[in-house]
Amino acid sequence: MCGIAGFIDFGLNSSETIAQKMGAKIQHRGPDSCGSFFENNNSYQIGFAHQRLSIIDLSKDGHQPMSLPGGNPLTIVFNGEIYNYKEVRKTLEATGVEFKTNSDTEVILCAWRKWGKECIAHFNGMFAFAVFDSLNQKVTLVRDRAGVKPLYVYQKNDVIIFGSELKSLMVHPKFEKVIDIDATALFMQYGYYPEPYTVFKNCTKLKAAHTLEIDLKNQQTTISEYWSLKHNFHSNENSNKSENEILEELEYLITSAFDYRMVSDVPVGVFLSGGYDSTAVTALLQESTNQTINTYTIGFEEAAYNEAHHAKKVAEYLGTNHTESYCSFKDAMAIIPRLPVIYDEPFADSSAIPTTLVSEIAVKEVKVALSSDGGDELLSGYGKYLTTKKYVEQLSKFSGSKPIETLLNFLDPMLPKSKMGFNFDRRYSRVKELINSGVSPLKSMQLSSQNLMSKELNKLFVAEIEIPFCNFEKVLEDYSSGDPFNAMLIGDYKTYMVDDILTKVDRAAMSVGLEGREPLLDYRLAEYLASVPYALKTKDGIPKYLLKEILHKYVPKEIMDRPKMGFAIPVIKWMKNELRELLESELSEERVKSAGIFNYNEVERLKNNFLAGKNQDFNPVWFLFIFHQWHQQWMK
Repeated sequence: MCGIAGFIDFGLNSSETIAQKMGAKIQHRGPDSCGSFFENNNSYQIGFAHQRLSIIDLSKDGHQPMSLPGGNPLTIVFNGEIYNYKEVRKTLEATGVEFKTNSDTEVILCAWRKWGKECIAHFNGMFAFAVFDSLNQKVTLVRDRAGVKPLYVYQKNDVIIFGSELKSLMVHPKFEKVIDIDATALFMQYGYYPEPYTVFKNCTKLKAAHTLEIDLKNQQTTISEYWSLKHNFHSNENSNKSENEILEELEYLITSAFDYRMVSDVPVGVFLSGGYDSTAVTALLQESTNQTINTYTIGFEEAAYNEAHHAKKVAEYLGTNHTESYCSFKDAMAIIPRLPVIYDEPFADSSAIPTTLVSEIAVKEVKVALSSDGGDELLSGYGKYLTTKKYVEQLSKFSGSKPIETLLNFLDPMLPKSKMGFNFDRRYSRVKELINSGVSPLKSMQLSSQNLMSKELNKLFVAEIEIPFCNFEKVLEDYSSGDPFNAMLIGDYKTYMVDDILTKVDRAAMSVGLEGREPLLDYRLAEYLASVPYALKTKDGIPKYLLKEILHKYVPKEIMDRPKMGFAIPVIKWMKNELRELLESELSEERVKSAGIFNYNEVERLKNNFLAGKNQDFNPVWFLFIFHQWHQQWMK
């Protein structure tokens, strides 16, 4: 795990010093060593920078940027891990390829020389890398299938700039910090910038499972998708298998995925919440090793948010070396002012706060921590999936025989209500509006996850906005002809999971030099589960039924059975009390008008209604707070 940065300057105005400064800006991602590469000719300049966090092959042999000399010289900067690199290496050695190091970086280079871009299909891992092919005059940027590792790309006029984090791109003198107002409308809907958008114009995230090829001869760029779940989703490969067959095959894949992610030359730990996903990760890892696993948990004094006692039960049963810490407001306030630096574009998932805190605790003992993200999206863990299924099934029984209001009144008891301050009632009212306007129930439920609708956004922004095409809509189109509920899982897998969940964990962990690994995001699991019938994933109305059946072999059901909580924090309470002074400051007339993005009167109305208890939906106000905090950090 590391940090990478670089540029291709066709205007010939850059230098190796710029590349080195870009790397230094993300030193936290790789504090163990740094390196740079610079190529200068009459047509272009290429600069690569690398910050190394040593995990595999701790010797200097793993130093980057790494070059492979010979008739077809290649140079790479690589962030991530290729978990099956030893297997790929053996395959290459069988064809006569010789290696000089024990690093997975050299395996990528040799595989690229042997197979070209097709080598990506051989890799099982998390990765973002850039390869300079001197002979063919190309630079190729690559991002892993699930999007675990980030990669930002800025393109304007005669320069292309890339890096693991936006802050490194901003170092380049040709990077122009111009806020993308339309993309910011998406931020106000979701609390993050969905790929490919970022907060800045001309700057994008390279999508998960995509490559960007830059032809240095004609300055043309080509974006390609190299992996998709479409074939698996539309196949019937697993539809006729018995439940026992699927459980057996799934357990094998999960165990294999975990074994791969234990490959490390440094200590490994686990983030443990006590829920099914993190318990599965911990139980299977502890089962596969003679060493005691280190586990880490964050709790809260507020009972409604506290899972620490559940995690402690699991840790005691499994015999892990468990560390438990509680997040107070004082702890949160040590992190909240740092959020704009850690995430370097507005990012409003408040669970970033405890994620950063648990990373700070874990890194004192380990350099690698496994988390359990992906289980909800792959195995149907979120309550909205089953709620939507029930909703659609009941609605179909009426077949248009009753007026829409009668249908909605009938369905009303099935839908979630306010919980811990999250205003489901307000979102459900949007579902009614959408159905009345002719939008399908399935898409209506998905759209209801947006925090602000178009007419609300138009009031909020100073300038006229045009909301960009959202990636989730494309996913629904691509997977519209199959099981609509499996399609919803894939929709979240390719959107919310990538841009919220994985972004949160990567930045929080890497801010303290901790490598995060995601065993449930092994691409083989995603391919397998895409063709498993949704009905089996939620058999008898039980979320994550398959994972629970497997886990109960390792941890008794009575320890695990409890309602799903999610990783929430008491941010509403804080906003109305301890955090209120800072909230008022960031959303003051001076700050809001100085930024010039939002209509101050509308901001003031939203803030006052929330603080007065007239509107329990805190998200719009929290999003505005996060945006202006970021603006103060990066745009002044």
